[in-house]
Amino acid sequence: MTKSKRPIIAEDLNRIHYLQDPQISPDGDHVAFVLVSPDPLEKTYKRNIWLYQIEGGDSIQLTRGDKDSQPRWSPDGKQLAFVSARGDKPQIYLLPTSAPGGEARPLTALERGGHSPSWSPDGSRIAMLAPMSRAERMAEENESDGPTEAKDKLESKHQKERKVEEEAERWDPRPMWRIPYRQGTSYVDERYDQVLVADVAESADAKPRRLTGLDAHYTAPQWSADGRSIFTARTMTPEGDEPWRAMNVYSLDVETGAETALSDGSFSVYAPKPSPDGKWIACGRGQIGSTDMPARLVIMAVDGSETRVLNESLDREAIDWAWSPDNVLALSLESEGTVLPWLYDPAADRLSQAHSGTCDVEEIDIGRGGALALTVSTPANPQELYWLAEGEFREVTSFNQEWLDEVIVQPVQELRFESPHGDVQGWYILPVGHEAGDKAPLALNIHGGPHAAWGFSTKSMWHEWQFHAARGYAVFYCNPHGSGGYGEAFMRKLHAAWGPVAMDDIMAGVDAFLALGYADEGRMAITGGSYGGYMTAWIIGHTDRFAAAVSQRGVYNISSFYGTSDVPLLMSNEFDAEPWDDHDVYWENSPLKYAANIKTPLLLIHSENDFRVPIEQGEQLFAWVRRATDTPVRMLRYPREGHELSRSGEPGHRVSRLTEMINWFDRYTGAEPK
Repeated sequence: MTKSKRPIIAEDLNRIHYLQDPQISPDGDHVAFVLVSPDPLEKTYKRNIWLYQIEGGDSIQLTRGDKDSQPRWSPDGKQLAFVSARGDKPQIYLLPTSAPGGEARPLTALERGGHSPSWSPDGSRIAMLAPMSRAERMAEENESDGPTEAKDKLESKHQKERKVEEEAERWDPRPMWRIPYRQGTSYVDERYDQVLVADVAESADAKPRRLTGLDAHYTAPQWSADGRSIFTARTMTPEGDEPWRAMNVYSLDVETGAETALSDGSFSVYAPKPSPDGKWIACGRGQIGSTDMPARLVIMAVDGSETRVLNESLDREAIDWAWSPDNVLALSLESEGTVLPWLYDPAADRLSQAHSGTCDVEEIDIGRGGALALTVSTPANPQELYWLAEGEFREVTSFNQEWLDEVIVQPVQELRFESPHGDVQGWYILPVGHEAGDKAPLALNIHGGPHAAWGFSTKSMWHEWQFHAARGYAVFYCNPHGSGGYGEAFMRKLHAAWGPVAMDDIMAGVDAFLALGYADEGRMAITGGSYGGYMTAWIIGHTDRFAAAVSQRGVYNISSFYGTSDVPLLMSNEFDAEPWDDHDVYWENSPLKYAANIKTPLLLIHSENDFRVPIEQGEQLFAWVRRATDTPVRMLRYPREGHELSRSGEPGHRVSRLTEMINWFDRYTGAEPK
């Protein structure tokens, strides 16, 4: 007898596994990757390194530290370098792969930890990043200023406690000297990621050699083919605000640390990855001073004599890229609700699509002969590892299959429609148990960014959409103008008009979906996060068509956002004005201005430590709706969380958020809880 499947529930979020950072071995026989699994009891996520065997098709677990990431193969394939936070700080470890299950040894014992390991071509050295302050760099250069070695365990314990106390005192009071002064869920300190090099043969007691010494973050190091240089990127403006908005690529001399700029500063250039033959460097490139133009992928000759823009004619944004041992560049491009793999042959100057379909490639690596390892989301599965070789695209892991065998997964349907601004792409998911003639309550979802994009199988929303459908809602979402994946003109249509243009698109999509007859216009709910929260508040401030609204981590007052966020330049770039020069444009485009018009029952969800969209944004909208209207309004504040609550917050908080949202929908749409 076949076991019947059940609808998805909020708690199923804790059953879903995700994969990260696929790395093909030099011989092409294995793929190392990171498996991420929720750990609700510890309020965190387990991360361990696994190994997929191409021939046998088996996956075996290599590490069990639960805090392991960034696997990197040695050139001979006999060792993996990886980062583990199993101690006080993340350190670089080495693990032999000839006998899986062997013991890893620490390569570093850095006081503030290290990350982003990169092997030299001969396998004798590893470059890495480590955070250090100017004072710590000076003390390192004058070792006599450093702490004396402890005589015993008790003295060592006291030294560590003293360091903790001194660090706390140093930030009391906490100074702020540039923007951002806080990011993620913590405050920024005076430490910047520096490039270090360690000899693999040495023990963890040996100090890696530092190559850089500026108060600026360097990006993940990459070795040149001859092992004489290391490529990295850093800001052009170390003393400026939001320094990552203007980056240059540099070559570091491995012996002297001397820097040579490889880009000329006319664009922001970042994430350099050199070809194995030493001829090319692949980099991302963006327009300085613009936040609403697609990033381009370029390759430049290592001597700077030639630059090619690979995705300009396609007008689609590159998400990830990697070189094969035989100098073919693999890249993934976002286009019309998909992220798909492409191959570029620099010798022939030819770009070709490697696979088509309705999938979402998050990360990509390429082996000899063009074989690809990819982490992929599909409409049927939140994520697995895939292998693409000789035209065959196949799922090679099954971490989520046991759970998927238990639950009902509803199909995703595409819906193209016309808005006043042109053609727009959307999707819908019908509720579990839907029958012909049924009219379900509608759950409208709006993405953030504002230049992000959703599609057929967006990993971060996969469970949430299916959960809404399982609770009896017809789910609709779309990519209004401003979204990525449709080209520069489509993206820039939103410029200086965040609310009106997107609302036209979104409401045209709602009407197009209602015309199909699947949803009840009198029982519609609306939700979104970040810019999606902005649009939720904007729409209910301009129409009372919705019965319920849940606005999450939204921007509601652009002026105060400018003064409290870690990305104020987003606003001046998007609206062509600073708030002191043209406050009216900020206020006219702020949902808070229209708060007194809100008649839709509103639930606000925000995180206490959201430093991207600080919680004062939610507090203002709550107070205005509460004081200016009789509309039901409630606000939930999640402790310890930041802007990524819905994607990587504590597992219990993520389940709570989903439950609170659907209960609010049910209460005001009259939906019967499933």
